[in-house]
Amino acid sequence: MSAVPTRRGAAIEWVSRHTPKIVLAPSIAASFVYVFLFCAWTVWLSVSNSTLLPDFTFAGIKHYIALWQNRRWTIAYTNLFLFGGLYVVGSMLIGLALAILIDQRVRGEAVWRSVLLYPLALSFVVTGTVWRWIFNPTTGVQAFVRDLGFAGFDFNWILDRERAIYTIVVTGVWHASGFAMVLLLAGLRSVDQDLVKAAQIDGASMARIYRKILIPSIWPIMIAVVVILLQFAIKTFDLVAAQTGGGPGLATNVPAIYVYDLMFQRGQIAVGAAGAVMILVALAVVLVPYAIWSNRRNRRRDADGS
Repeated sequence: MSAVPTRRGAAIEWVSRHTPKIVLAPSIAASFVYVFLFCAWTVWLSVSNSTLLPDFTFAGIKHYIALWQNRRWTIAYTNLFLFGGLYVVGSMLIGLALAILIDQRVRGEAVWRSVLLYPLALSFVVTGTVWRWIFNPTTGVQAFVRDLGFAGFDFNWILDRERAIYTIVVTGVWHASGFAMVLLLAGLRSVDQDLVKAAQIDGASMARIYRKILIPSIWPIMIAVVVILLQFAIKTFDLVAAQTGGGPGLATNVPAIYVYDLMFQRGQIAVGAAGAVMILVALAVVLVPYAIWSNRRNRRRDADGS
């Protein structure tokens, strides 16, 4: 009679011990399918003769060659570097400045944090649509200033091929600065306050304390924020699609916009898949070195702790 309770207890113990694995198994399986299998499928399509429908005949790397010989693709990749660089630098600088200001224990700190983080709660589609209205000469800043009596005021960047990309940068920085601020503020608050007090006793100003102690202490967090922002920049699609649609002309065209056009508008699946693989390579260039560095850093920290 005691064998049944024993088996039941063993079963309960086994379920309790493996519950996390059981709960996570469907998510892991889905991630494997949607990430690894679909990535492999995209790579195969990029070296096939697929056009409007998949074609499993091997075509080599001719679609990659055709892609990089295409002027629109080179412009899109150039725009990606320009947008990504300004987007990351602008978001980091403004986020750090806001983090330092809020770190001064300002009154209503929780309210300021919520207000500054609010843009991140908006989707890129909503953000791009709203800022398209702001930059539009007939509905936005230009129309508002002219209604005030300044008839000669011009602010039509969104229609200017030389300046349109900067409207995307401004919108992206507005959207991401609060995100950078929150993470950097958490880093500043995690620094040992004894170091700050010791520096204050030695007569160091707050500006010098931030420059010499606090900011250097949070450089791992700053690297993590840069990596996350670079991911946002490389995968940018909906923000550009909602705000400018890639125009005027090709002024704000980015790789994701061009890949979408190839695969769903022109029916060139193989060339579009090649572009998608190039975006994946750009992401790998950012993520793989960071993963290696982070892993080595954790191992070194564990070794020093032991």
